[in-house]
Amino acid sequence: MSGPAAGTAHAATTTDVVCLGESMVTFLPSQPGRLADVPSFGRGIGGAESNVACALAAAGHRAAWVGRVGADGFGDHLVETIAGYGVDTSAVRRDPDRPTGIYFRTATDRGTGAHEVAYYRAGSAASAMSPANVPYEELFAGRILHLSGITAALSADCLALLRELTAPRPGRPLVSFDVNHRPRLWRDGDAGVLLELARRCDLVFVGEDEAEEAWGIVGAEAIRAALPEPSVVVVKRGSAGATVFASGRRPGPRSSNAGGADNGPGPRSTEGVGGEGAPGSRSTEVAQAVGRDTVTVVPALRVDVVAAVGAGDAFAAGFLSATLRGLPVRDRVRHGHLMAAAVLTVPGDLTEPPARDHADRLVALDDGAWGRLRLGPGWTAADRAHEEVRTP
Repeated sequence: MSGPAAGTAHAATTTDVVCLGESMVTFLPSQPGRLADVPSFGRGIGGAESNVACALAAAGHRAAWVGRVGADGFGDHLVETIAGYGVDTSAVRRDPDRPTGIYFRTATDRGTGAHEVAYYRAGSAASAMSPANVPYEELFAGRILHLSGITAALSADCLALLRELTAPRPGRPLVSFDVNHRPRLWRDGDAGVLLELARRCDLVFVGEDEAEEAWGIVGAEAIRAALPEPSVVVVKRGSAGATVFASGRRPGPRSSNAGGADNGPGPRSTEGVGGEGAPGSRSTEVAQAVGRDTVTVVPALRVDVVAAVGAGDAFAAGFLSATLRGLPVRDRVRHGHLMAAAVLTVPGDLTEPPARDHADRLVALDDGAWGRLRLGPGWTAADRAHEEVRTP
């Protein structure tokens, strides 16, 4: 099988988001410190794309994860755990000859020099994914196909697969791409290929820091200039928040008549959205037309961080969830920030997201109240949105 046939379409879409990529068993330290000094580890799961699928399923969407794992106990654990979040794992392939990848990490922030990660993924089952062995019918069955740059770094076959999946063709779903630049994975390769892949997608998530490190591009406007093709580019700016460039050339994900949590009207086009910022004489959020784009700037939340891992995946899940619901750009970013805050206030990569009505109330806050919001451990269990609003 060399690839999907041009014009492949699905009359009755039953999945909201399909995520493809490697998931691994992760070993989390029992205490802070160097890997050499940690006496024991707890077992969890980790993988950018499966994290997004789990978060979306926990938020009430129909999500599927497509990957490849070994025919081993770690593969069993991954599939069972991901399915336990409500994710459809029926298209996951088992490899009898290659192992499931695993990794160990320290408890420190990934962005610091003290952070250590020991990967055991070379020759993993996931690295054998290729255009010849993935289930295209399942991959193209959703309203959105979510991919990550991590997959492109795993092997030449994986890169060929991403090129195949991002190729323009009639009937493809909206393709979402998180750049997810990991320098360790590109030590022997050219991370510039991530720019090539991103330009072939409809929705792109990229951090300012990773764009500078991978491509030498500095600043949100320069990133957008380097990515003119996607209809939506979300530039993540750390504590400064996020800037979204939305051209509206392509409509939102195709609508589904199937049942499920997302039973409202189909998503609107991105054209003209982003001007939904709350009123106020000193707005902390900006939405303006710049050339062909509507540019929306939304500040980040103040969060009492427990562990700085998994936030990028959670942000993408929150943004995609709001996109599926047809919410305006400002609200998509705010939902992304809230999903990220939920993960940042727990030790692992995954957690239960806030209830939808709770998140919606927080998203609806005016600029002043949003700016005063501070979230700490346990905030997702709060019953009323105003309980989270604390002034400095």
